[in-house]
Amino acid sequence: GRRVNNSIPKFIAQKTLKLMIQKGMTIKNVKVLILGITFKENCPDMRNTKVVDIYKELEDFGVNVDVYGPWADKMHTEKEYGIGLIDKEQIADEYGAIIVAVAHDEFKTFDYQKYKENGAIIYDVKGIVERSLVDSRL
Repeated sequence: GRRVNNSIPKFIAQKTLKLMIQKGMTIKNVKVLILGITFKENCPDMRNTKVVDIYKELEDFGVNVDVYGPWADKMHTEKEYGIGLIDKEQIADEYGAIIVAVAHDEFKTFDYQKYKENGAIIYDVKGIVERSLVDSRL
């Protein structure tokens, strides 16, 4: 039913936080990167996207969340959901965690290794990241 669907984004956010805490990170002001915000891969459709709920849940915990959504319409996302998307150039060098929320093609070649080496948690919701780099998957 519907209830289950709404709890999945919460589960993802809380599991990410748990993994970061287990690594000894301070949650307040830590930066998290969410890759993708649209409903499905390689498509701009935002209807029914659950990523907004992951974002809100993390924000509720005082986490700074960057969202890189190359397929989403920036102005629409800002207006509709209050989420300002970042550009590729604005992706920071360090994040406490990276959540791969949508399986866009360009995320398959993202440099997860670099972030992993810097201690980031990689949560692969979509199963597109090389297994050895992933801390958790849905």
